[in-house]
This record gives sequence, structure tokens and C-alpha cells, in this order.
Amino acid sequence: MSKRKFHGAIIECAQGDIADQPDMEAIVNAANASLKSGGGVTGAIHRAAGPALEQECRKLAPLFPGQAVISSAHHLPNRYVIHCLGPIYRVDEPSEQLLALCYRNALQLAEDNGIQSIAFPAISTGVFGYPPTAAAKIACMTVLDVLPHLATVHHVRFVLFSLDDLRIYEQTLDESIKNKIESTDS
Repeated sequence: MSKRKFHGAIIECAQGDIADQPDMEAIVNAANASLKSGGGVTGAIHRAAGPALEQECRKLAPLFPGQAVISSAHHLPNRYVIHCLGPIYRVDEPSEQLLALCYRNALQLAEDNGIQSIAFPAISTGVFGYPPTAAAKIACMTVLDVLPHLATVHHVRFVLFSLDDLRIYEQTLDESIKNKIESTDS
């Protein structure tokens, strides 16, 4: 796990299972529109949370690309699950803006609910086909843009399933922080 500091917050990249982040107050589900269990991230979260998560989510569905909603975490070791519907690459347009909205809306829900720590998967990079490098750039830049405006959220973690994705996010986060610092210095 690699940690960086930015505007008083900790931002991390870690390889692992999004459904196994016991030190995070909230985790983010890369959800489907119906908020039902499925494959990938959403399947892992629903299996760990138990059937009550899907029951609670029925009243929150459907989601539209870029939208985020919050639920209890049920049997997960967290307090909340924030569900985001990422865009399907080259189908839901403008994909870049919709993916950024997922991160913005999730962080705003965390702020509104007094959540101090939140873990994100690589939204839209699985079956939705978003290229990991492009998705990482959007995720990192959006988090860096939003964090200085939040009073409560002080810890953000990107949880990546593969070692390749971990390396992409670590490199992208380092470059994004460097670019942010350089742009404020000039």
C-alpha cells in the first residue's frame, strides 16, 4: 500500500478486495443500474454484505450514469456503501464527465454523511470497458480537485484488484499530485 498526503488528507493506492476494507468507514460499489448483485465489484460487495443490501437498494434504483446513492453496509465491516453507476465506455457520453461525476457525487455523499474515510474501486474499468489508464487519470484528478473543498473526508483509498492496475493508479496519482502542486505554484 502506498500513501500520499494532499491538503491534509491521506490518499492511498492498495491492491485488494474492495469488500475487505475494515478500516474504511465507507466503500464504493461500482454498481449496475438496478443496484442488484452481479459480477465483479458489485458481486463481491453484495456477497459480503448479504441479501439485505439488495433489499435496501431496491428503493434506491434505478441509477443513471454518474449518479451515486448511499446505503447501510449490512454484514460488511464498514458503516456505508456508496453505489455509483459508471459510464459504459464509448456508449454513455460524455464518458469522461460521467466518470468524474461518480467520484464527485460519492465524495459529496461522504461529506454530507460525516464520513471520514472512503475506498473506491476502479469504477467502469471492468465489464464497462473503460481503459484503466484513462480511468485512473479521471479518478485521481477528480479526487484531488474535490478534496480541498471537503471538511470531513480525510482519507481516500483506491483499491485495485490487479497489480497492473495498482501500478497504473500509483503512477497516475503521483503525476496528478505533481501537476496540481506545479499549477498552484505558477
